[in-house]
Amino acid sequence: MLSPDLVAILACPRCEHALRQYADSSFGCSGCGLTFPLLDGVPCLFPEPGATLAEWRQRLQFALEKLVRDAGSLQLELQNPRLRPLTRERLVQLQGACVDQARRLGELLSPLALHQSQLALATHLALQTRLPADQGLTTYYTNIHRDWSWGETENAESLKLVSGALGAGGAPSSILVMGSGAGRLAYDLHEQVRPASTIALDFNPLLALVASRAVDGTGAQLWEFPLAPRSIGDHAVLRTLVAPEPVREGFHLVLGDVLRPPVLAGSIDVVVTPWVVDILPEDFRSVAARVNGLLKPGGRWICFGSLAFSQPEAAARYSLEEVLAIVMDSGFAPPDVREDEIPYMCSPASRHGRRELVVTIGASKDQAVPKPARHRSLPDWLVAGTQPVPLLPAFQLQAMTTRIYGFIMGLIDGRRSVADMARLLAEQRLMTREEAEPAVRTFLTKMYEESQRPPGF
Repeated sequence: MLSPDLVAILACPRCEHALRQYADSSFGCSGCGLTFPLLDGVPCLFPEPGATLAEWRQRLQFALEKLVRDAGSLQLELQNPRLRPLTRERLVQLQGACVDQARRLGELLSPLALHQSQLALATHLALQTRLPADQGLTTYYTNIHRDWSWGETENAESLKLVSGALGAGGAPSSILVMGSGAGRLAYDLHEQVRPASTIALDFNPLLALVASRAVDGTGAQLWEFPLAPRSIGDHAVLRTLVAPEPVREGFHLVLGDVLRPPVLAGSIDVVVTPWVVDILPEDFRSVAARVNGLLKPGGRWICFGSLAFSQPEAAARYSLEEVLAIVMDSGFAPPDVREDEIPYMCSPASRHGRRELVVTIGASKDQAVPKPARHRSLPDWLVAGTQPVPLLPAFQLQAMTTRIYGFIMGLIDGRRSVADMARLLAEQRLMTREEAEPAVRTFLTKMYEESQRPPGF
């Protein structure tokens, strides 16, 4: 059972009513009646917990199948008798690491009940069920190793900057870390600042389950696969992931969406948003108002990271000056701000480590502001499935290109040449003969190049 103090501030991410905890430690909503399960002891407080866990289950299956495929490809390469000895040594190491990593990930994420998912790899690819490239199961995989294996210098400097932005006064009663990742900053704040309770909120079950084992002292072992290995032995390195000491009472990992935070309004003393506000699919103005609503009067918001906004609209790619103005327009007193250069992802096995210029903003809630609209990632016609699908211009264009692509792919029979296919396109009046041949060649070149790249997950 979680502490009563924590349960008292948790809220339903769907209707925002208070939650109650049952005897089996799961949660229920007093408003909409939704039940929220536990994933190996971690509350899953998603607006649609069943659907979200099913999504992660599919992503896990895809990741495991990809590791098996990679291991198989490496095994085929090892059959080449002309491999140099050092190359063979490296491929043997990678092949064994892929096989072992699949086993370790499967065991670590066994609470997802992978046996309930029966989709094959080809089905995943056809349905395009992968998460967006910036939010996959292993998108922040390197962070796991940084947090719990080799990132002591970066972790210490991050803690120093964030804790230094807390302002005057004693230890806060509650800290909410939104987008806590693998959990090291939340753990360090809980151990060093010593609030009564710390909530580490993230939506990725891999990060949460690694953090759970790390902070309780059990630990876990996973392979690191550096993108730029320093030596032949660094292409795959087995790391032990564990906290310096088991975490003290009051530390809580929660799975949920930071855009639908499962926390009652006005219940938190300190909200920390590390490396997250600039990657959210929501305008920073709404994020600032949402954080304001979570804080108690006089509560503190600490925004930490690089502030590298990459939203589709240029108007939403805010500068530091604009960010500070939005913070003050969102009910916060003039913030404290500083910029510091710290080490970033400096794995001892990789050549990719660098120095990063980070921004630390500390702002106190001065007044309440109007609550932002509830975040909706998808339109109603797609979620409910009962409304007409709008004939969007992008859909019309896609329909046209799909027909042409389908026609071209149907012409591939192992006998026709590029020139033959171009002639048939011209005969069907889909394009002129002059346009058809370069178009077919470009299309097939793209298809060939994509076939040579391993699918992501």
